[in-house]
Amino acid sequence: MSKFDIIIVGGGMVGQAFALSMANRNFSIAIIEPNNPNPEIQDNFHTRVSAITPTSEAFLRKIGAWDSIQRKHAFTDTKVWDQNSHGHLDFSTTDNNTTHLGHIVENDCIQSAMFVELSETDVQFISAKLDTIDKTESGYALYLDNTQRLDCALLIGADGARSRVRDLSNIEFSETNYQQKAIICNIRAEKSFANTTWQRFLSDSIIALLPLSENEASIVWSAENYLANELLDLSPEVFADKLSTGVEYRFGEFEVLSPIQAFPLIERSAKEYVKDNLALIGDSAHNIHPLAGQGVNLGFSDVNELSIQLDKDRQILGNLPALRRYARARRLDNELIAKTMTGLNWVYKENNEPLRWLRGFGMNLINENPTLKSFFQKYASGK
Repeated sequence: MSKFDIIIVGGGMVGQAFALSMANRNFSIAIIEPNNPNPEIQDNFHTRVSAITPTSEAFLRKIGAWDSIQRKHAFTDTKVWDQNSHGHLDFSTTDNNTTHLGHIVENDCIQSAMFVELSETDVQFISAKLDTIDKTESGYALYLDNTQRLDCALLIGADGARSRVRDLSNIEFSETNYQQKAIICNIRAEKSFANTTWQRFLSDSIIALLPLSENEASIVWSAENYLANELLDLSPEVFADKLSTGVEYRFGEFEVLSPIQAFPLIERSAKEYVKDNLALIGDSAHNIHPLAGQGVNLGFSDVNELSIQLDKDRQILGNLPALRRYARARRLDNELIAKTMTGLNWVYKENNEPLRWLRGFGMNLINENPTLKSFFQKYASGK
């Protein structure tokens, strides 16, 4: 039997971020992760990326991981346009006199950077899967698939949308299946992406282009299942042509650089974030439609808030009042983002004439009103 102050189940970006945020506070910490917590960075860009907001950048700087990220591409503008209306939105650093709106960063690069920093601490990685848990008087007992038993005062579920910790602790969750898939791959364009993230709303889908370099980008093409399956059946060459057409050949011809993959779009929200001696963070507590690339930013905000609340109440690690303060602070923001993404998804799926007109009017109203534009830009940056 091994005892720790904190055990984190899940060694991805959010789990490692929490370990790093708590590593220098004299707690004994273990991370349970069956897969490789230190992904090897390849020469080619990985297809799974995140749009890191300035708020998340500040958090990653605070925990010491930002400078260790090997590759990151800053973007200075965001442009959105709609196939079925006259509407468009343009956000730029010139609007608020900032240097960048965010960075497109490969998830593997973020995780690897955190692992490098954690290797300088006493945090232990345990390569195993969680089997069961039991509530004890002072915390939790964890039983792993390698026959190990571990005990802790605070159990953290950072094990993703299908969280084992959430299920074993009998925390219920709501679920919205969008009946859509997100298709992802990396592409090269003939023309520059101009350090800009691009998003186009089509009649039947949404295309997002996230620049990784001058002429390479990660794409997320969100589509109804029937259309997604049709797109997945195409050859890379035909897929690239469809994608080029979808964004009006604004960047010339595209070339697909990676395997074309897809994952189902399902929004989940835990009905409780915390129990005695237990807290859920990141996708274990909430995962949302990738429309605005906010998922991991919400997870990093969870980590920041939870570490602040635990620092305020260090006498009894895992006591419920401190954990509830974290839950109250984060639930409203997380659910607001989730419902906004659901609403936007619905608004842009519907194509009757009055709604198309209203959609275009609303986009242009925001675009032409400095106050409204500043509000939405600050909100998108995580402030």
